[in-house]
Amino acid sequence: MTQTAAITLYQPMLQAIALNLVGSIHDAEDIVQDTFLKWLTIDNRRIENTKAYLVKSVTNNCINHLNALKAKNKISLDHLNLKDLFEKIDLSHLDIKHEVSVALSLISKKLGPLEKAIFLLREVFDVEYDDLQEIFNKKKEHCRQVVCRAKQKLMEDTPIISIPVESPATLIKSFKRACSIGHLQELIDHLRPSSK
Repeated sequence: MTQTAAITLYQPMLQAIALNLVGSIHDAEDIVQDTFLKWLTIDNRRIENTKAYLVKSVTNNCINHLNALKAKNKISLDHLNLKDLFEKIDLSHLDIKHEVSVALSLISKKLGPLEKAIFLLREVFDVEYDDLQEIFNKKKEHCRQVVCRAKQKLMEDTPIISIPVESPATLIKSFKRACSIGHLQELIDHLRPSSK
């Protein structure tokens, strides 16, 4: 992965981590930028896991920033209580949320509306081909071919086609509701090409 691709991929997640730790968007942006600048100056071949390295670096830089604030304002470490701060912040959702967002964005950019709809319902929610036939008024064989072609397109390392894409936020919202509640109707309505 190139350095530019890594920055594009990990910047939103690192920004969210820094913001949760320091509580200031301006400070969080500065910390993430400083982390990337330092990372760009070192020999990256020695780093086995770029993501883990960057998360650790941002976390350490946030701690250093908070300690600098503490020293500047002469606040005692006990009063700031960093341990409690870290225990209260749940960062587990950030990584998965970011990865789902990136995946849905890639699917939206590489697949047409019908391909995206059939692929998501079949591969993510395991909707049977009989049901897909009824939902989209397409033959089962056609739905199978659409899923097969969609997989091939997603595996190819070709330039992303430029298709006007709806707001990813609305797709992500209906996708999350389908995953958490288990009701697919809102997602199906959102994905149906005729409903757009």
